Amino acid sequence: MISVVVPVYNEEDVAVSTLNEVVAALDGFLEYEIILVNDGSTDKTLERVQASDIKNLSIINHIENLGYGKSLYDGILAAKYDCIAIIDGDGSYPAHSIRELYSYYPQYDMVVGARKGKEYNKGIFKRFARYLFKYLAEYASGRKVPDINSGLRVFKKDIVLNFQDSLCTGFSFTTTLTLIFFLNHYFVRYVPIDYFQRKGESKVKPFRDTLRAGQIILEAILYYNPIKLFLLVATCNALAGVFLLIISNFFLIFPGLSLIGGLLVASFVPLFCMGMLADQLKKIYKLKRGDNP
Repeated sequence: MISVVVPVYNEEDVAVSTLNEVVAALDGFLEYEIILVNDGSTDKTLERVQASDIKNLSIINHIENLGYGKSLYDGILAAKYDCIAIIDGDGSYPAHSIRELYSYYPQYDMVVGARKGKEYNKGIFKRFARYLFKYLAEYASGRKVPDINSGLRVFKKDIVLNFQDSLCTGFSFTTTLTLIFFLNHYFVRYVPIDYFQRKGESKVKPFRDTLRAGQIILEAILYYNPIKLFLLVATCNALAGVFLLIISNFFLIFPGLSLIGGLLVASFVPLFCMGMLADQLKKIYKLKRGDNP
C-alpha cells in the first residue's frame, strides 16, 4: 500500500504522461493512491489532468503558487497510507524506479533514488554546489550522501510529520528531508536511478535557490549538531591564519598579515568553546522537551 505525491507547476505537456507512468509502475500493488498537487499553475495543467482518466487519482489545487515543499507537504498530509513516494511531475525521473525503491521498504525508513547520467552532471555551477552541499551533509552526519536533494524517494509518513516544523516549503524541501533523516539516525538507503532532461522550462533559479539550500543545510547542522559547524568554521579560520602567517614571515610581504593570521589562529579556541556551549544548550533543550539527548 502506497501513496504517491506528484507536485506540478505549469507542466501541461508532461503531467498526464507522468501520471500514466506512475500508474504503470504501481501495477500489482494491493492498494495505492496518486495525489497530484497543482501548485497554482497558470497554464492548462489542471484542465488536462482533470480531463484524463487516471486510476485512483486525487487532486489538491493551490489557487496560488505556494512552493515545491509546501506542495509536497500538503500531499503527504493528505495521504492515507504510511508509505509515501514522491516524484517530480516534470518527466525527469523514471517512475518505474518506484517499485525498486519500494522493495527496500519498510526495512529502511527512507529509500532515495540517487541520480546519475549526463543530465544530472550538467552545469559547472550546479556540480560545484552539489559537491559542497554533499560534503557538508556528509561532514555533519558522518555518512555517505550520494544525492542530497533527489526528488524521487520513498519514506515513512509518520517520521516526516514528526519534523514538520523543520521542513522547508521551497525547493530545499528534499534537502531538509535528507538531513532530518540522517541527523536523527534513521535508516536511509540509496538506489542508483537514471535522470532525464526535464520537459518544459525549469522553475529553479540557480543562484537564489542555491543560496537558500546552503542556508537550510547550515541551519540543520546548527540545530542538530552545532559543535560540528563551529568546529568547521574554527578549523577554516585556523588554516587561513596559518597560511597568512607563512606568507607574511617567509615572503616578507604585507607585514600586517601576520597580525591577521595570528588573530585567525587564536579564534579557534573561542569558536570551539562556543560550539561546545551550543551543543550543551541543545541537550538541555531536548531534556526539557522530554526527548532523548
